Amino acid sequence: MGAIEDTSQSVCQSCRTGGPTVRERGRVSLMAVLCDPCWNVYANQLAIEEGATARPQVAPDPDDVTPYEPPTCRDCGAAVRPYPTNYERWVYLAGEDLPAKDVAPCHRWRLETIRGRHSSIPAEIVAVRIRGIEPLPSDPVRPAHRAVCLCPEAVQEAEQERAAEPE
Repeated sequence: MGAIEDTSQSVCQSCRTGGPTVRERGRVSLMAVLCDPCWNVYANQLAIEEGATARPQVAPDPDDVTPYEPPTCRDCGAAVRPYPTNYERWVYLAGEDLPAKDVAPCHRWRLETIRGRHSSIPAEIVAVRIRGIEPLPSDPVRPAHRAVCLCPEAVQEAEQERAAEPE
């Protein structure tokens, strides 16, 4: 009789090593099976590409009675809404949805509700960047705050992105 190989330990898809930090990654759907160092490189690169460079929102202390102020944009002063992404980074999104025709493709996001395992109760809301299939012009999308920011640099960037967009 031959020895039975233990296949319960996962192997990182990037560096091909096994270990306790290798696991499935992605909140909404499986993105990859990676170890912590490879995941951090991949997620940080994706965050820079997608503009998800917001600071993580700190959960307030339940015993803290000081007033809570929502985060504001350092450029325009407007209130922003931080959301976690599918790859465990954070992005500032606008407060309301807009039609897809009014938002440049690089700034289109959707909010996905994650339910608890074996439950219909919503557990978390995650921001997912729209890629691949283009939404219809009237479909609602949540723009990144940078797309609607009123600071002059952001307005100029938005105009350049709209001009470079294929018609």
